[in-house]
Amino acid sequence: RKKQEIEISMNNSTEIAKESLRAAAAAIENLANHLDESINQTVDMIMACKGRLVISGMGKSGHIGKKIAATLASTGTPSFFIHPAEAYHGDLGMMRGKDVVLLISNSGETDEVIKLIPSLKRFGNQIIAITNEPESSLAKNADVFMDIHVEKEACPNNLAPTTSTTVTLALGDALAVALMKKRNFQPEHFAAFHPGGSLGRRLLTKVKDVMLKDNLPLVSKDTHMSDVINTMTQSFQGIALVADEHRRLLGVITDGDLRRALLKGIDLESTLAASVMTIEPVTINQNAMLVDAEKKMCERKVNKLIVTNEDNLITGVLPTI
Repeated sequence: RKKQEIEISMNNSTEIAKESLRAAAAAIENLANHLDESINQTVDMIMACKGRLVISGMGKSGHIGKKIAATLASTGTPSFFIHPAEAYHGDLGMMRGKDVVLLISNSGETDEVIKLIPSLKRFGNQIIAITNEPESSLAKNADVFMDIHVEKEACPNNLAPTTSTTVTLALGDALAVALMKKRNFQPEHFAAFHPGGSLGRRLLTKVKDVMLKDNLPLVSKDTHMSDVINTMTQSFQGIALVADEHRRLLGVITDGDLRRALLKGIDLESTLAASVMTIEPVTINQNAMLVDAEKKMCERKVNKLIVTNEDNLITGVLPTI
């Protein structure tokens, strides 16, 4: 019986969690349906900003604001978070009149946030507000106001910021994406702000930096297939690169090509590489970015790329990364 009670409790918790997620999803969908011209005004204001986007919020809204600031900063919009209470006690000196300020408050009446407004107006900062109350002090004093349209928190007491913070976070991400599109923000721009870790390596590394260039399985078009197999075996790369005397690429013989040829009953001693090779193999330039090489591998469904230079001369092989 005790085991049954535990199972029932776990099932109830699962259903409660599912309902919370459904509520958040429905609230985000509701915001998408109600999103109006304010998002265009916000994007235009930020694009025209000669300074930085300064984001502020108290409590849970502050935590969301920090994440939004981090996302924007890493995607081409100079941005940072400032704590409203600290701002009121000196950190306003971090700001300039040309900065645009994004203030987040679910109620629109958060004391620490509202206290900033007179100073911001005196400095000449434009104010963007994200709140759930169109008639609030924050909404009325903002140059642009974005309503999150949240009817109820997922919290059973309708008190703890849950659905409202999720929707605000989603709105922040939507704003970041809109700004990325507006700026034509490309992978190479993203790489400049993400130099560390595997992501930075893929975005900043060129193919020539990681390709295999020693012991390449090079054969001529007149090489007998028995010798091609030996070359493939010794290189441990599963392919043979058919090239002329200048290393100009003519074709490739893969394990698959070899198997198909053997099924046809070819004579390994008399058959030449030219009759088995694939004439138009998948290649990539040695100066291409590693991230583009990965994309090409996925699109062409290959596990190796033949690396060439501008003259179509073989310089290496790039295995699956």
